[in-house]
Amino acid sequence: MVEFEDKDKFSHPLLTDVESSSSDSDASVKRTGTVWTAIAHIITGVIGSGVLSLAWSVAQLGWIAGPLSMVVFGIITIISSNILCDCYRYPHPEVGHIRNKSYAEAVSSYLGKTCMWVVGIFLHESYFGFGIAYTITSAVSIRAILKSNCYHKEGHDAPCEYEDSLFILLFGAVQLVFSQIPDFHNMESLSIIAAVMSFAYTFIGLGLGFAKVIGNGQIKGDIHGVPASNTIRKVWLSSQALGDIAFAFNYNIILLNIQDTLKAPPEENKTMKRASCISILITSFFFLLCGCFGYAAFGNEAPGNLLTGFGFYEPYWLVGLANVCIVLHLVGGYQIYSQPLFAAAEAEIAKKHPNSGFVNNEYIVKLPLVPRFKLNLLRLCFRTIYVAATTILALLFPYFNEVLGVLGALNFWPLAIYFPVEMYLVQNKVRAWTGTWIVLQAFRIFCLLCTILAFIGSVEGLISNKFK
Repeated sequence: MVEFEDKDKFSHPLLTDVESSSSDSDASVKRTGTVWTAIAHIITGVIGSGVLSLAWSVAQLGWIAGPLSMVVFGIITIISSNILCDCYRYPHPEVGHIRNKSYAEAVSSYLGKTCMWVVGIFLHESYFGFGIAYTITSAVSIRAILKSNCYHKEGHDAPCEYEDSLFILLFGAVQLVFSQIPDFHNMESLSIIAAVMSFAYTFIGLGLGFAKVIGNGQIKGDIHGVPASNTIRKVWLSSQALGDIAFAFNYNIILLNIQDTLKAPPEENKTMKRASCISILITSFFFLLCGCFGYAAFGNEAPGNLLTGFGFYEPYWLVGLANVCIVLHLVGGYQIYSQPLFAAAEAEIAKKHPNSGFVNNEYIVKLPLVPRFKLNLLRLCFRTIYVAATTILALLFPYFNEVLGVLGALNFWPLAIYFPVEMYLVQNKVRAWTGTWIVLQAFRIFCLLCTILAFIGSVEGLISNKFK
């Protein structure tokens, strides 16, 4: 049974420009988030598929550069996230403080509409890229479960090979359903479940890595990392490793979306800074353990996906459980990075078509054994097309490490370095050629050079694997 519900005014938690934002009188959205729900959202976004590639990344960089790179990226993430937390509210001369409910809105408020359009390209490409990466990772994990079970039953000489295509399609079908969640404010339960799953498979990976080190009776690996056939090849692999690490830490693109769920008092920026600091310290600790134990366990043979490296060994049931946790986590992680894109696109469409019933009307749907829910035709059609697009691209480029490296390298500098620093300079009225200005510019240039190197190496790896 379907009931029609008329909406006098379309409202959405994320808008794409400042004029659409409301002041503190924004009563259309009930904010109930706390530091703990924010931590759950952040951990769901940060401890994702990227953690599984860190053993491989440490293997490429070696025992010194590998762990050091993760520490540096963790520090950079804390600094840039603290800067962004202070960008949530913007003093407006007419309506008071405006809520910047997304990264794009903050850039528009502090740097203007031109910069907002530029950052919008990177943001939407990043959201879309996370959807592709998470779809690929889910297929890899499902395949590892079946492969492990097959070898356990048939022996290690059995032809246990499975194609990713079916599993990619299955994950896409699941996301068709979950993508109908209206917005970020309705995702607390899903994020908490996903965060628990992420801790579960991370602990399992750590335990298996530690057990394998004990079983080997030695710590594998060396200072220089995996040897390559030539210097150029070593540079490409090291660059791709840096891109993978950058991908693992990057969550700034959803920070303000998470902050917009927090209740006040206390002030949202104080709560968010506390949640960000706690979350990044926790995730950095786990990243270091996963990367280092994985390298110590496998040495130069460290797999691109840590848990698939244990996929052919006992205890097969524990490896299977870890991969099940990964898939469940990725269901929530996909939504964490897709909801901001859904919101921005749908709000823009609603702004251009305020009188369209297709865009604005909602229907109450009652189905047997299912709680009643609201259905919007625009939401149904747009999000279905979006999920289909991420699924198709995952089918075309099912290369785990290379995709992560490209996404991490492409988005790290503009979204985690350039725009946060630029907003800091404007917000604090830092004059050119002062000490602070010079230090920040040097920091940006250094990070830009690292990003260019990582991007070129990752693209080279993606192309090489595609045409191998």
